[in-house]
Amino acid sequence: MILAIITLLIVAFLAFSAFVAYKMVKPPRFIGDWTPKDLGYDYEDVTIETQDGLKLSAWWIPNEGPVVMPLHGYTRSRWDEVYMKQTIEFLLKEGYSVLVFDFRAHGKSEGKFTTVGDRELIDVLSAVDWLKKNHPKKAEKIGLIGFSMGAVVTIRALAEDEGITCGVADSPPIYLDKTGARGLKYFANLPEWLYTFVKPFTVLFSGAKELNMLEYADKVRKPLLLIAGENDPLVRPEEVREFYERNKNVNQDVELWVTDAPHVRTLKFHPEEWKARVRDFLSKHL
Repeated sequence: MILAIITLLIVAFLAFSAFVAYKMVKPPRFIGDWTPKDLGYDYEDVTIETQDGLKLSAWWIPNEGPVVMPLHGYTRSRWDEVYMKQTIEFLLKEGYSVLVFDFRAHGKSEGKFTTVGDRELIDVLSAVDWLKKNHPKKAEKIGLIGFSMGAVVTIRALAEDEGITCGVADSPPIYLDKTGARGLKYFANLPEWLYTFVKPFTVLFSGAKELNMLEYADKVRKPLLLIAGENDPLVRPEEVREFYERNKNVNQDVELWVTDAPHVRTLKFHPEEWKARVRDFLSKHL
Protein backbone atom coordinates (compact mmCIF):
# COMPACT_ATOMS: atom_id res chain seq x y z
CA MET A 1 0.00 0.00 0.00
CA ILE A 2 2.81 2.42 0.90
CA LEU A 3 4.67 1.57 -2.30
CA ALA A 4 1.50 2.12 -4.31
CA ILE A 5 0.95 5.53 -2.71
CA ILE A 6 4.57 6.55 -3.34
CA THR A 7 4.30 5.40 -6.96
CA LEU A 8 1.08 7.34 -7.40
CA LEU A 9 2.65 10.49 -5.95
CA ILE A 10 5.67 10.19 -8.25
CA VAL A 11 3.44 9.71 -11.28
CA ALA A 12 1.30 12.69 -10.24
CA PHE A 13 4.41 14.84 -9.73
CA LEU A 14 5.83 13.92 -13.13
CA ALA A 15 2.47 14.53 -14.76
CA PHE A 16 2.33 17.98 -13.15
CA SER A 17 5.89 18.71 -14.32
CA ALA A 18 4.91 17.68 -17.85
CA PHE A 19 1.84 19.92 -17.71
CA VAL A 20 3.95 22.90 -16.60
CA ALA A 21 6.46 22.20 -19.37
CA TYR A 22 3.70 22.03 -21.98
CA LYS A 23 2.34 25.39 -20.87
CA MET A 24 5.86 26.86 -21.00
CA VAL A 25 6.55 25.84 -24.60
CA LYS A 26 3.05 26.67 -25.79
CA PRO A 27 2.40 30.19 -24.49
CA PRO A 28 -0.93 31.92 -25.03
CA ARG A 29 -1.17 33.93 -28.24
CA PHE A 30 -0.90 37.68 -27.66
CA ILE A 31 -2.73 39.50 -30.46
CA GLY A 32 -3.69 43.17 -30.38
CA ASP A 33 -5.76 45.41 -32.60
CA TRP A 34 -3.45 48.34 -33.34
CA THR A 35 -1.45 48.63 -36.56
CA PRO A 36 1.30 50.95 -37.87
CA LYS A 37 -1.53 52.93 -39.45
CA ASP A 38 -2.42 54.09 -35.94
CA LEU A 39 1.10 55.49 -35.71
CA GLY A 40 0.61 57.37 -38.97
CA TYR A 41 2.50 55.06 -41.32
CA ASP A 42 1.44 52.96 -44.28
CA TYR A 43 2.39 49.30 -44.10
CA GLU A 44 1.93 45.92 -45.73
CA ASP A 45 0.77 42.68 -44.13
CA VAL A 46 3.33 40.15 -45.33
CA THR A 47 4.11 36.49 -44.82
CA ILE A 48 7.64 35.24 -44.23
CA GLU A 49 8.22 31.58 -45.04
CA THR A 50 10.87 30.11 -42.79
CA GLN A 51 13.66 27.83 -43.87
CA ASP A 52 11.97 24.98 -42.00
CA GLY A 53 8.53 25.43 -43.52
CA LEU A 54 6.56 27.74 -41.22
CA LYS A 55 4.73 30.95 -42.14
CA LEU A 56 5.39 34.00 -39.99
CA SER A 57 2.97 36.90 -39.87
CA ALA A 58 4.68 40.27 -40.30
CA TRP A 59 4.39 43.97 -41.07
CA TRP A 60 6.61 45.66 -43.62
CA ILE A 61 6.78 49.42 -43.00
CA PRO A 62 8.95 51.10 -45.65
CA ASN A 63 10.77 54.33 -44.87
CA GLU A 64 13.71 56.24 -46.29
CA GLY A 65 16.35 54.69 -44.03
CA PRO A 66 17.90 51.23 -43.52
CA VAL A 67 15.94 48.34 -42.02
CA VAL A 68 15.72 47.63 -38.31
CA MET A 69 13.86 44.55 -37.06
CA PRO A 70 12.44 44.73 -33.51
CA LEU A 71 12.29 41.25 -31.94
CA HIS A 72 9.78 40.58 -29.18
CA GLY A 73 10.19 38.45 -26.09
CA TYR A 74 8.72 35.19 -24.85
CA THR A 75 4.87 35.20 -24.60
CA ARG A 76 4.62 38.55 -26.42
CA SER A 77 4.26 39.59 -30.09
CA ARG A 78 4.62 42.64 -32.35
CA TRP A 79 1.47 44.00 -30.64
CA ASP A 80 3.19 44.31 -27.26
CA GLU A 81 2.66 47.80 -25.86
CA VAL A 82 5.33 47.71 -23.14
CA TYR A 83 8.28 47.95 -25.52
CA MET A 84 7.41 46.85 -29.08
CA LYS A 85 4.92 49.59 -30.02
CA GLN A 86 7.19 52.30 -28.64
CA THR A 87 10.23 50.83 -30.41
CA ILE A 88 8.44 50.61 -33.75
CA GLU A 89 7.21 54.20 -33.45
CA PHE A 90 10.66 55.42 -32.39
CA LEU A 91 12.35 53.72 -35.35
CA LEU A 92 9.84 55.08 -37.85
CA LYS A 93 10.21 58.63 -36.52
CA GLU A 94 13.99 58.23 -36.88
CA GLY A 95 13.47 57.37 -40.54
CA TYR A 96 14.24 53.67 -40.41
CA SER A 97 12.33 51.08 -42.37
CA VAL A 98 10.84 48.40 -40.14
CA LEU A 99 10.21 44.70 -40.67
CA VAL A 100 8.53 43.25 -37.59
CA PHE A 101 7.14 39.73 -37.24
CA ASP A 102 5.74 37.38 -34.64
CA PHE A 103 8.15 34.60 -33.69
CA ARG A 104 6.98 31.04 -34.26
CA ALA A 105 4.23 29.93 -31.85
CA HIS A 106 3.53 33.59 -31.00
CA GLY A 107 1.01 36.14 -32.24
CA LYS A 108 -0.39 35.16 -35.64
CA SER A 109 2.60 33.11 -36.80
CA GLU A 110 2.53 29.37 -37.36
CA GLY A 111 4.32 26.97 -35.04
CA LYS A 112 3.08 24.77 -32.24
CA PHE A 113 5.89 25.24 -29.73
CA THR A 114 8.39 27.95 -28.86
CA THR A 115 12.04 27.02 -28.37
CA VAL A 116 12.84 30.32 -26.59
CA GLY A 117 15.81 31.31 -28.73
CA ASP A 118 16.88 28.13 -30.50
CA ARG A 119 14.82 27.76 -33.70
CA GLU A 120 13.77 31.41 -33.44
CA LEU A 121 17.13 32.16 -35.05
CA ILE A 122 15.71 30.52 -38.18
CA ASP A 123 12.88 33.07 -38.06
CA VAL A 124 15.33 35.99 -38.19
CA LEU A 125 17.45 34.39 -40.90
CA SER A 126 14.28 33.80 -42.93
CA ALA A 127 13.26 37.44 -42.45
CA VAL A 128 16.65 38.46 -43.84
CA ASP A 129 16.04 36.15 -46.82
CA TRP A 130 12.64 37.79 -47.34
CA LEU A 131 14.26 41.23 -47.40
CA LYS A 132 16.95 40.15 -49.87
CA LYS A 133 14.31 38.74 -52.18
CA ASN A 134 11.70 41.49 -51.96
CA HIS A 135 13.73 44.62 -51.09
CA PRO A 136 17.36 43.87 -51.98
CA LYS A 137 18.57 47.46 -51.64
CA LYS A 138 17.06 47.69 -48.18
CA ALA A 139 18.77 44.43 -47.20
CA GLU A 140 22.25 45.91 -47.58
CA LYS A 141 22.23 47.05 -43.95
CA ILE A 142 20.05 45.48 -41.26
CA GLY A 143 19.89 46.26 -37.55
CA LEU A 144 18.19 44.29 -34.79
CA ILE A 145 16.65 45.40 -31.50
CA GLY A 146 15.77 42.36 -29.40
CA PHE A 147 14.06 42.11 -26.04
CA SER A 148 14.61 39.11 -23.72
CA MET A 149 14.15 36.06 -26.00
CA GLY A 150 14.54 38.45 -28.92
CA ALA A 151 17.81 39.65 -27.36
CA VAL A 152 19.11 36.07 -27.31
CA VAL A 153 18.30 35.77 -31.01
CA THR A 154 19.90 39.16 -31.70
CA ILE A 155 23.19 38.01 -30.20
CA ARG A 156 23.07 34.72 -32.10
CA ALA A 157 22.21 36.42 -35.40
CA LEU A 158 25.13 38.83 -35.06
CA ALA A 159 27.44 35.84 -34.83
CA GLU A 160 25.81 33.65 -37.45
CA ASP A 161 24.44 35.89 -40.22
CA GLU A 162 26.61 38.12 -42.40
CA GLY A 163 23.55 40.17 -43.35
CA ILE A 164 23.11 41.62 -39.85
CA THR A 165 25.04 44.86 -39.33
CA CYS A 166 24.50 45.63 -35.64
CA GLY A 167 22.20 44.80 -32.75
CA VAL A 168 20.72 45.99 -29.47
CA ALA A 169 20.10 43.24 -26.90
CA ASP A 170 17.81 44.43 -24.10
CA SER A 171 17.65 42.09 -21.06
CA PRO A 172 19.30 39.09 -22.74
CA PRO A 173 19.22 35.83 -20.75
CA ILE A 174 22.80 34.55 -20.58
CA TYR A 175 22.27 31.51 -18.36
CA LEU A 176 19.06 30.18 -19.87
CA ASP A 177 18.48 27.49 -17.23
CA LYS A 178 18.75 30.04 -14.43
CA THR A 179 16.39 32.38 -16.25
CA GLY A 180 14.02 29.45 -16.90
CA ALA A 181 13.97 28.55 -13.22
CA ARG A 182 13.36 32.17 -12.23
CA GLY A 183 10.64 32.29 -14.87
CA LEU A 184 8.69 29.56 -13.10
CA LYS A 185 8.46 31.82 -10.09
CA TYR A 186 7.95 35.01 -12.12
CA PHE A 187 5.29 33.71 -14.52
CA ALA A 188 3.60 30.95 -12.48
CA ASN A 189 4.55 31.51 -8.81
CA LEU A 190 6.12 28.04 -8.71
CA PRO A 191 9.36 27.14 -6.87
CA GLU A 192 12.54 27.48 -8.91
CA TRP A 193 13.72 23.96 -8.00
CA LEU A 194 10.84 22.54 -10.02
CA TYR A 195 12.64 23.58 -13.20
CA THR A 196 14.99 20.60 -12.87
CA PHE A 197 12.04 18.30 -13.43
CA VAL A 198 10.23 20.50 -15.94
CA LYS A 199 13.15 21.09 -18.32
CA PRO A 200 13.35 17.52 -19.75
CA PHE A 201 9.70 17.74 -20.72
CA THR A 202 10.17 21.12 -22.43
CA VAL A 203 12.93 19.56 -24.53
CA LEU A 204 10.73 16.54 -25.25
CA PHE A 205 7.80 18.67 -26.43
CA SER A 206 9.67 21.38 -28.34
CA GLY A 207 12.79 19.58 -29.55
CA ALA A 208 14.86 22.62 -28.58
CA LYS A 209 18.59 22.25 -28.27
CA GLU A 210 20.46 23.67 -25.31
CA LEU A 211 22.12 27.04 -25.90
CA ASN A 212 25.33 28.21 -24.26
CA MET A 213 25.14 31.96 -24.67
CA LEU A 214 28.61 32.56 -23.22
CA GLU A 215 30.03 30.78 -26.27
CA TYR A 216 28.63 33.63 -28.34
CA ALA A 217 30.72 36.08 -26.34
CA ASP A 218 33.67 34.61 -28.24
CA LYS A 219 31.90 34.81 -31.62
CA VAL A 220 30.22 38.21 -31.86
CA ARG A 221 32.49 40.73 -33.56
CA LYS A 222 29.88 43.24 -34.72
CA PRO A 223 28.51 46.33 -32.93
CA LEU A 224 26.39 45.23 -29.97
CA LEU A 225 24.66 47.31 -27.31
CA LEU A 226 23.74 45.30 -24.21
CA ILE A 227 21.10 46.65 -21.81
CA ALA A 228 20.57 45.16 -18.35
CA GLY A 229 18.41 46.12 -15.36
CA GLU A 230 19.39 46.01 -11.70
CA ASN A 231 15.82 45.08 -10.74
CA ASP A 232 15.39 42.35 -13.35
CA PRO A 233 13.85 39.25 -11.71
CA LEU A 234 14.79 37.02 -14.67
CA VAL A 235 18.26 38.11 -15.78
CA ARG A 236 20.91 39.21 -13.30
CA PRO A 237 22.92 42.25 -14.48
CA GLU A 238 26.14 40.53 -13.41
CA GLU A 239 25.36 37.75 -15.90
CA VAL A 240 25.08 40.26 -18.73
CA ARG A 241 28.24 41.96 -17.49
CA GLU A 242 30.06 38.62 -17.61
CA PHE A 243 29.08 38.29 -21.29
CA TYR A 244 30.19 41.88 -21.93
CA GLU A 245 33.60 41.46 -20.29
CA ARG A 246 34.24 38.30 -22.26
CA ASN A 247 33.01 39.78 -25.55
CA LYS A 248 35.28 42.83 -25.09
CA ASN A 249 38.24 40.56 -25.72
CA VAL A 250 37.19 40.04 -29.34
CA ASN A 251 34.78 42.92 -30.03
CA GLN A 252 35.80 46.56 -29.85
CA ASP A 253 32.25 47.66 -30.64
CA VAL A 254 30.40 46.14 -27.68
CA GLU A 255 28.74 48.45 -25.14
CA LEU A 256 26.99 47.81 -21.83
CA TRP A 257 24.33 49.99 -20.22
CA VAL A 258 23.04 48.96 -16.77
CA THR A 259 19.93 50.72 -15.46
CA ASP A 260 17.68 50.43 -12.42
CA ALA A 261 14.81 48.95 -14.44
CA PRO A 262 13.06 45.55 -14.22
CA HIS A 263 13.05 43.08 -17.13
CA VAL A 264 12.71 44.83 -20.55
CA ARG A 265 11.44 47.95 -18.78
CA THR A 266 14.30 50.41 -19.40
CA LEU A 267 12.38 51.89 -22.34
CA LYS A 268 9.35 52.38 -20.09
CA PHE A 269 11.26 53.71 -17.07
CA HIS A 270 13.80 55.84 -18.98
CA PRO A 271 12.27 56.41 -22.42
CA GLU A 272 14.27 59.46 -23.46
CA GLU A 273 17.64 58.05 -22.38
CA TRP A 274 16.86 54.69 -24.01
CA LYS A 275 15.96 56.42 -27.26
CA ALA A 276 19.04 58.65 -27.12
CA ARG A 277 21.42 55.74 -26.57
CA VAL A 278 19.81 53.55 -29.21
CA ARG A 279 19.64 56.49 -31.62
CA ASP A 280 23.37 57.17 -31.20
CA PHE A 281 24.22 53.48 -31.52
CA LEU A 282 22.21 53.01 -34.71
CA SER A 283 23.45 56.28 -36.22
CA LYS A 284 27.04 55.25 -35.60
CA HIS A 285 26.84 51.70 -36.88
CA LEU A 286 23.88 51.52 -39.26
